[in-house]
Parts: sequence; C-alpha cells; structure tokens
Amino acid sequence: MNSKKELWVLLASFVLPIALGTAFFYWNPTAFTGNTVNYGEFVNPIIATEKQDVRFSNNTQGNLQGLWTLTYVTNACDGICKKALKDMKTIRILMNEDMRRIQRMLLINGSTDVQEVGVLIAHPSATLSQQLAKFPNNTLFLIDPLGNVMMHYNPQTLSIKRMLKDLKRLFKYSRIG
Repeated sequence: MNSKKELWVLLASFVLPIALGTAFFYWNPTAFTGNTVNYGEFVNPIIATEKQDVRFSNNTQGNLQGLWTLTYVTNACDGICKKALKDMKTIRILMNEDMRRIQRMLLINGSTDVQEVGVLIAHPSATLSQQLAKFPNNTLFLIDPLGNVMMHYNPQTLSIKRMLKDLKRLFKYSRIG
C-alpha cells in the first residue's frame, strides 16, 4: 500500500508542474505576449535583401553578407543624418572586441557628398525602397549577416546605451557574423 502512495506522489511531482504551467499559459495569455527585452522594434515580416537590392557607389565596395550592418536610410543627408552616422560610429566603437562584426552603411535614394571613413554608401533598388517605405524616413535599421533587415530604430529618439544592450544580447547568442 505504501509503494502505491509513493508512486502517485512521484507521478504528481512530475505531471503537476507541467499541467499548472500549461493551464496558466492558456488562462492568462497576455502574460506571455507583448513583453520583450529589446529596445528596437522588430521588422515583421523580415525584409530579405538580394545582392541586386543594394547598389554600392563607385568609390565604396561592400557586401551585406557576413557582417551585421547598421544602416541609415534617408533621401538626403542633412544634420539628422550626420548625427546618426556619428552615433553609429560611437556604437560600433563601444562594442569593443565585437566592433569587427559590425559595418556602417548609408542607404540613400539621392546623391550625397558624405565622405566619412568607414561608411559604405549605397543606393536601394526600387523593390527595396518600396519595402522600406512602410517605415518613416530617416530610420536606422539593423541588417543581419545573411542580408535580412530585422530591426529598426528611430534615430531622433535613439539611445546609444539601449542600442548597445540590444547588440550585445544579439551577439551573445548569434553564431553568425
């Protein structure tokens, strides 16, 4: 008789936590949605880029494959653009040993006279411009090493500390780039 009681206690100790967790999940679904630890907003659905979607200017050679890319998208590079480029440089430098995993890119629809060292200057294709038109102008994007536009930030309210936290968390768990 005692062994049957022990069997039921042992069985309940394994089954009860799973049953309670499942019940809590289905009775209170808001507890598991909407709460994220990232400060940027995910691009949903992810925008996959092809090689022909980004045309690099004549004096810069680049590639979206293999490195994380901080990309500033604009129609004309004005004061906000130049500040965003400096913020991107600061973020890259503050990543310490992971700074080699990041490159900076200015994706501009028009022409520009920006000659900042370390910034790739490129022009989007019509398809990519149409996909990025859903977002406000002057948006900062994060492109993964596979060429997918995955996260975006508003540069007017950009907090370097928060973006650093996002990047460090990404790089901690990322095996690519």
